[in-house]
Amino acid sequence: MKFFVDTADIDAIGKLNDLGFVDGVTTNPSLILKSGRDIMEVTEEICNMVDGPVSAEVVAHETDAMVAEGRRLTKIAPNITVKIPLTWDGLKACRTLSDEGNMVNVTLCFSAGQALLAAKAGATFISPFIGRLDDINLDGLELIEDIRKIYDTYGFRTEILAASVRTVNHVSECARIGADVVTAPPNVLQNLAKHPLTDKGLAAFMADWEKTGQKII
Repeated sequence: MKFFVDTADIDAIGKLNDLGFVDGVTTNPSLILKSGRDIMEVTEEICNMVDGPVSAEVVAHETDAMVAEGRRLTKIAPNITVKIPLTWDGLKACRTLSDEGNMVNVTLCFSAGQALLAAKAGATFISPFIGRLDDINLDGLELIEDIRKIYDTYGFRTEILAASVRTVNHVSECARIGADVVTAPPNVLQNLAKHPLTDKGLAAFMADWEKTGQKII
């Protein structure tokens, strides 16, 4: 499974990228606001930093305007993925941009039916929002499983990009189910390395090592 980092924080991306953990980056208007930077400037810097897809989101709501914004965003770098909301106008924009050879990430997906439409519209990625479904007492992971079954049954090439990921359990379960990509904030990816039994075992080893009175260097 590929790891995308969900942020526009250059420092955070760099730290994970140096470890080889970043297969791509996703941004959205809220993350651009949080960065406090110009969308074109920060997106170009991210594209120069990572080799994989970098999602940059349109803000228009009407098809022609979405297409125009998408075309402008793709000029930033070859690895730009145009991020488009899952609306009827968005699906039409997805078809146009994907037919032109651009990568398209259809976002704000909350049902298997929406995911089916996005695949048929030529989406490169579909972004089901796990955490937001959990917030309203629905099972976000169940949606990932449903989409996986549909895509596998009909041979759709659209990749499932699990989004709104908030916990390490979300990440591991998405991997188990077969999501192609998970995008998560930097802290969630870092927390994958943490476990209380690891900390407990390391503390016990270090305590015993101190008793030996030895040094390796």
